[in-house]
Amino acid sequence: MASLGLSIEEQKAVDRFRKAVVEPSMTQLVILDFWAEWCGPCKALTPVLEKVSAEYADKGVVLAKVNVDEEGFIASQFQVRSIPTVYAIFQGQPIADLTNARGESQLKAMLDQLLKQLPIQPAGDPAPDLEPLLAMGEEALEADDGERAANIFGQIAEIAPDSAAAHAGLIRALVLSGQVEEAEAVLAALDPALAADPAVERAKAALELAKDAPEDGELAGLKAAAEAAPDDHQAGFDYASAAFAAGDRDAAATTLLRLIAADRTWNDGAARAKLLQIFEVIGLEDAWVSAQRRKLSTILFG
Repeated sequence: MASLGLSIEEQKAVDRFRKAVVEPSMTQLVILDFWAEWCGPCKALTPVLEKVSAEYADKGVVLAKVNVDEEGFIASQFQVRSIPTVYAIFQGQPIADLTNARGESQLKAMLDQLLKQLPIQPAGDPAPDLEPLLAMGEEALEADDGERAANIFGQIAEIAPDSAAAHAGLIRALVLSGQVEEAEAVLAALDPALAADPAVERAKAALELAKDAPEDGELAGLKAAAEAAPDDHQAGFDYASAAFAAGDRDAAATTLLRLIAADRTWNDGAARAKLLQIFEVIGLEDAWVSAQRRKLSTILFG
């Protein structure tokens, strides 16, 4: 990708792309995924790409992701007009469009065909199996043991510094244990490519929500103010934000749903945006989130 005549920001974007995509593609096959946080089909495709690329890692296949909202210049260079858009990159050049390979079998078939034709250099040493360790960290998070989770994810991040899941888990664990400043430091130190990963974006959202944590005794006052003035949307919003940060997601969701039902356009849809942020942090596959999403749909669509 040419870099002459570019602005400083465009040059930085090219440098990031060169490091994350072009350099690895000199000896390996890079699956390049153009995505965005708001793109539903992207979220459905991500697990497929991650699973297949992990299975094909020892064959010299790696996955690279480009957030089109953050790397618009790179997306424009590839003339990306819709997402998800997925290319196979080798030696810096797109050699195949993988966008229509939405299933595992389709993607594997296309990769197998490409790998037969290319002088790919397989990975030398097999990557350590991180899945059991990551699962252990997630179990600690589910048990509300932030300190243990931080220790587990911190060790994984040392073993595999390129693991977005490890860094995301560490940020979430630090947030859970009340170490917000430490979590911010971990996020700030991440490579831009890692910081753009959906797992890290989810952890970042958790970090942002944690900043609403109330001081001792403040939550009761916010609740009383919201109950005393049910038509005061700001009071309700402040209480919901603090309630979630304090660990009471039921109170937060109930309050936000009430605000949305009363006036969904208040403050440019702030209540709905906050609720969606909570859903993203907890995980869209979570049963509690599914139940709250049904309630939201009933309010919005009747």
